Amino acid sequence: MNQFNENKAVGRLTEIIALSRGYKPTKARMIRNAATLHDIGKQKIDDSILTKNGKLSAHELEIVKTHTWLGAKMLSSIQGEIGEVTRLCCLLHHEWHNGDGYWKIPTCYLPEYLSFVAIADVFCALVVVRPYKSAWPPEEALDFIQSKAGTQFCPVLVKDFIWLIRNDNRIPAIFSEVFDE
Repeated sequence: MNQFNENKAVGRLTEIIALSRGYKPTKARMIRNAATLHDIGKQKIDDSILTKNGKLSAHELEIVKTHTWLGAKMLSSIQGEIGEVTRLCCLLHHEWHNGDGYWKIPTCYLPEYLSFVAIADVFCALVVVRPYKSAWPPEEALDFIQSKAGTQFCPVLVKDFIWLIRNDNRIPAIFSEVFDE
């Protein structure tokens, strides 16, 4: 599993969430493309930190957090709405419903689509193998997301997301297309 394929899955899941929440296909596609780039700032983080086998130190965690603003900065030349959406996806995809995210901004103050990116990102991070962890079974990942309803994620979004993962026939294709490439 590589980061590029995982980011593609985050983008595809984000698009499906947006469509299910009533976004027009063109807007959902734009959000998908932006979400695919949400972790681009990790290119500027030393691989020894990103692939560390074990818990990160407080200093290393602060370095990892910089990937959000580094990504937004890397994409600063993109003009128009797509540029703004993409930079916001980079900068704010780790914000929490209750304001306990990286930058301490409750998601009620942010564009709704950023919560779609956040939940898709967490789900994909849980269900793939990383150097420091095994892949979680999808149901365990959904249980974790459910446990974060009201804190990390909006409870209504959690309910909708769990339904989509369990019932939307496009979801298995995302993982077979993206993770089996």
